[in-house]
Amino acid sequence: MRDERAADVLHAVGRWERYPELAPHVESTTVHATHPDPNCSSSWELHFRSGLLRWTERDEFHIDALEIRFEQTDGDFDSFQGTWRLAQRGPDVAVCFTAEFDFGIPSLEGILDPIAERVIRETVAWAVTGMFPDSEVLDEEIGKPGESASVPTTA
Repeated sequence: MRDERAADVLHAVGRWERYPELAPHVESTTVHATHPDPNCSSSWELHFRSGLLRWTERDEFHIDALEIRFEQTDGDFDSFQGTWRLAQRGPDVAVCFTAEFDFGIPSLEGILDPIAERVIRETVAWAVTGMFPDSEVLDEEIGKPGESASVPTTA
């Protein structure tokens, strides 16, 4: 993000209730509790293939570290966790989103994983560029199945 403060970007990125208006893959989000509540959580529904991918996650806001961590507590993934990391780079802010997930269905990994990676990557990019129109997605490379999916951006 250009000419932004990292703390302001972190607070904006963590406003999960805005994601349905920013990213077309997001059907809905429900924020159960958010920062400064110590027990933050949210529920998500994303359009995935011909249905909805649903999960509830625990969200940990580490404001001083410029980081938000999340981990699925219930939902369609066997496991799903990740991190938003921000860094102040002079007048700009770098944002890096990483996630790891597993559907727990090895026989369908080659079909489901690439689709889920694309949906998650696009959702993050749409949300960030929707909140900060002058931001730039620098790298859309995604790791192989079982590795982290990463979407670094600079705003």
